[in-house]
Amino acid sequence: MNVLERIVESTRSDVERRRREVPFSELEQALERRDDRPFSEALVQPRISLIAEHKRRSPSHGLIREDQDVGDVVRAYERGGAAALSVLTEGHHFGGTIEDLRIARAASRLPILRKDFVVDPYQVYESAAAGADAILLIVAALSQRDLERLHADARDIDLDVLVEVHDEHELERALEADADLIGINNRDLTDLSVDVERTYELLSDVPTGKTVVSESGFSTRDQVEDLERVGVDAVLVGETLMRSPDLEAACRELTGAPEDL
Repeated sequence: MNVLERIVESTRSDVERRRREVPFSELEQALERRDDRPFSEALVQPRISLIAEHKRRSPSHGLIREDQDVGDVVRAYERGGAAALSVLTEGHHFGGTIEDLRIARAASRLPILRKDFVVDPYQVYESAAAGADAILLIVAALSQRDLERLHADARDIDLDVLVEVHDEHELERALEADADLIGINNRDLTDLSVDVERTYELLSDVPTGKTVVSESGFSTRDQVEDLERVGVDAVLVGETLMRSPDLEAACRELTGAPEDL
């Protein structure tokens, strides 16, 4: 069993537990109080957009940052010029919780992507109820039927959907599911290796009119500018930012945001 398969298995078990703790009817009630922040619109700007991620730890590198208050982190990202936030909520392998998402929502005005391994409709409604404006769907973790169903469920309640791919076949499946936001992950989730050339190799196969987000492996302004030159709309950065002693300054370095933002 590879890394992705292990995470999906533990996720399904966690969803069943949470479903018993918080009934679906409670999630539906919470949606009535939800205010939308358009995630996809935040990524379509004259310059490349930064999605800054809150990430507690990773399967490959363990604990990333000791002194992390979710609210402090996302406020620093916002001051540093991030266009949107990503909050990693998977618990067993990344140390995140759904409460991290709620805290981020209260602390920042930026639209938020819930980054997790979404495999069940319950998670779609749970995400919206907790304050997410978008969810991540990983093609490699889902059958085509489930991918299309979860994508439709999310759009029905006005959640944007970042559909993540790793190769040409997965890109074809994402397009078949009518995805408008395409995430190209440079990290192979089966063995956690990173190859930033994956974005450049797949980009030419993405139809005009789609919004493209490049994920994983980027740490410098030069790399971000290279992505901008080839037409990538946004870059998602987590570990590089979370390891920085000055989160706001690290964001400014990547975005080129002025000091008085």
